Amino acid sequence: MDSIERIAGLLREASFAVALTGAGSSTGSGIPDFRSPATGLWTKVDPMKAASIDAFLEDPVEFWSFYRHRLGSLDSASPNPAHYALARLEKAGFVKALVTQNIDRLHRRAGSQNIAEVHGSIETGVCLSCGKEYTHSYMVEALAEPEGVPRCVCGRVIKPGVIFFGEGLPEEEYGLAVSWSQRADLMLVAGSSLVVWPVAGLPGITLRSGGKLVIMTASETPYDDQATVRDGGRIEETLPRLADLLGA
Repeated sequence: MDSIERIAGLLREASFAVALTGAGSSTGSGIPDFRSPATGLWTKVDPMKAASIDAFLEDPVEFWSFYRHRLGSLDSASPNPAHYALARLEKAGFVKALVTQNIDRLHRRAGSQNIAEVHGSIETGVCLSCGKEYTHSYMVEALAEPEGVPRCVCGRVIKPGVIFFGEGLPEEEYGLAVSWSQRADLMLVAGSSLVVWPVAGLPGITLRSGGKLVIMTASETPYDDQATVRDGGRIEETLPRLADLLGA
């Protein structure tokens, strides 16, 4: 019995399995992850200059000169087989909820329903001055204008609805993630290196609550020795196979 067959068996036995996904689940959609030595985004730019709340507040126009390319790459991406497999597993009842660190909306586009987007989403933007919210399409249209900067009707620059370094996580979304992690009798980690806190603490919550941990991630994680099953294969291949084995 190989690792994917063992994971299938654990999902059959679980009553409340939760999936936790990171950037590795979207690399198959052409979106680079953050820490891979050759291709990771943070090997090319300083995250504290490119994706921190301080950088945005200091010079929001300069921030958008970088982020417009990031938003464009996310906007042109499509769900890959890993996203669709997780949606299939949810629809079939094997996965009850999904926590994602990704901001790309690809899980929703693939059909997943019960999602906590703990790092926010590119779906919306907000003016930090007056609090007015804006749609994704509004920001995209503004980026195509000569100035190339999404502005609020009050004149201030709009912040995308993603969580920057230096910001707290959205209370409702993270609260859901913690609640699900406590309830889970199985957590399936897919495509996350589990190094960004506080999300990296969620598997520990499940383990302390008596649940089991499965890790399907190419890179090493701090929880590898606590996982019941560890698989390092490409999740665009392994997750669809897992769904097939379960008839999802």
